[in-house]
Amino acid sequence: MLAIARFSTPLANASHFEAQLSVALDAFSACAGFVSGEFGQNLDDTTMWSLVTHWENVGSYRRALSNLNVKMNAIPLLAQAIDEPGAYERPYSE
Repeated sequence: MLAIARFSTPLANASHFEAQLSVALDAFSACAGFVSGEFGQNLDDTTMWSLVTHWENVGSYRRALSNLNVKMNAIPLLAQAIDEPGAYERPYSE
């Protein structure tokens, strides 16, 4: 499964926000079931960012959200995400 979180942050905060994304991704990457992840800044609207993580299954993702390191370093960031559905099932993988 993949989890996508999108964010809108002022351009003046871009460096700090990128550092927060990196810390959050590191926290997720230490969790069981984490496959890969990445974040990026939108090319057309530089105030927009995304954090995309890939997981073995939805259970792994949900358990990661309960991990203390994730609670401390990723959940505060995810609380700033645009309020929209972000968990997607991959019917197949390449």
